[in-house]
Amino acid sequence: MRLMGFARTQPIHQAHDGLLDSCRRNFVPGGSYFFTVNLADRRLRLLTEHIELLRTAFRYTQVRHPFAVEATVVLPDHLHAIWTLPEGGADFALRWRLIKSAFPRGLPRGERLSKSRSGKGERGFWQRRYWEHTLRDEDDYAQHVDYIHFNPVKHGHVRRVRDRPCSSFHRFVRIEIYPEDWAGDGRDVGNSFGER
Repeated sequence: MRLMGFARTQPIHQAHDGLLDSCRRNFVPGGSYFFTVNLADRRLRLLTEHIELLRTAFRYTQVRHPFAVEATVVLPDHLHAIWTLPEGGADFALRWRLIKSAFPRGLPRGERLSKSRSGKGERGFWQRRYWEHTLRDEDDYAQHVDYIHFNPVKHGHVRRVRDRPCSSFHRFVRIEIYPEDWAGDGRDVGNSFGER
């Protein structure tokens, strides 16, 4: 497995006109990032019901703006991913914008839209914002990979990590990063993989 690009010196929170701006994104060229992206209506199951549309949206974006998907899991209403951007590339926001706009193109129209979304020509499937965390080092990377792979068990979608089909866990087993029975049936791990 290749070494990821980690942030070393850039702060996540930066001062702006004397005020702390915690909404600013940390763009690190060639960096590795953890993301959580949610559907606007968390009761929907669109991501797993239309997994091929999601895969197509990722491929469409990767051809235009390359990035490596290091780890991922897709749940019915949200997904988690670790990406590494190419050297000189730091615009993950553009990549997410393309994925979020490409995915619903294959879905039927008719979702409820706010005036704001309607006025901007947006579809109403995604939450506008997403969680992004710049990975700092190998330990931070490993903790987030574990979190991603355990997430379906945490949310009660499966009893064992290996039972989730839309997960990079299976690739990690093939390349011998994890044993196939990693985390067992989830009962013995406690809160090891909780929210941060």
